Amino acid sequence: MTYATKRKLLGFTFLIPFLLGFFMFFAKPLVETFKYSFNTITLDEVGTMVFTPNGIQNYIDLFTKEVSTTNTQILRVLLDENTNMLINVPLITLLSLFLALLANRQFKGRAIVRMIFFLPIILGLEVVTDMMTITTGSETIATGGLFAESFVARMLVRYTSIPMIYLTPIIDFVENIFSVISRSGVQTLVFLAALQSISPSMYEVAKIEGATGYETFWKVTIPSILHIVVFVVIYTIVDVFLTSQVAQEVYSFGFEQANKIGIGSALSVVYIFNVLLVLGIVLLFTRKVVSNNG
Repeated sequence: MTYATKRKLLGFTFLIPFLLGFFMFFAKPLVETFKYSFNTITLDEVGTMVFTPNGIQNYIDLFTKEVSTTNTQILRVLLDENTNMLINVPLITLLSLFLALLANRQFKGRAIVRMIFFLPIILGLEVVTDMMTITTGSETIATGGLFAESFVARMLVRYTSIPMIYLTPIIDFVENIFSVISRSGVQTLVFLAALQSISPSMYEVAKIEGATGYETFWKVTIPSILHIVVFVVIYTIVDVFLTSQVAQEVYSFGFEQANKIGIGSALSVVYIFNVLLVLGIVLLFTRKVVSNNG
């Protein structure tokens, strides 16, 4: 066998656990979800599901009625989640790369620092996040249409003279920073492993050639881990979508609201295609980037 064939077989070997899990646990529920989305589903006296075909009515209701638990049209929820994805994915990716670069530096006590550094990321930062959003009493500042209820927001509104048109996005980013950090743990570990896999000889050659640290980063480090950047971006997109409000709405339709299993299934189908569309666009773009730098 050629070397390329061996690499393909090795890649397929790593895919076998996923393929087994997909066909054993995911394929059947996926097909049934499509089936449910074209039916009105009710429960009889003994709890058995009764199917009444209704064509695409569930899909029509999704985009014409306020069926959401938050009394918001699903189309607006989908648009908001896609917007959040466009904002959070680059932030999480860049932050995790920055944290990995810091953790990869050589210094005494690095193992202890890494342990202290990664524990909050892995365990979560809910306590810190709650502390940052504590309000004193019922105090709320309303300035320029912005209601600032968190500690950070009140401090920025009170003690800075930044116009509100610029202050609003700054407050959004600052208040979400701990959430972004708490969701960067896995990506940071992946980047750290990628950085440690780069051959030290490449940095030695760059140093002999007189390259600066900035040039070494862009000419050696980034090209060496570019394929890992693509993986991290895709992983982050899926992770963001799995924890989105849409996923919560699907769960609510299926398990908390009576006679809305069909609508929840239709939302699942729409959401699956939405995620696949986003992933397809990202893969198309990143493939060009990797090929141009490979």
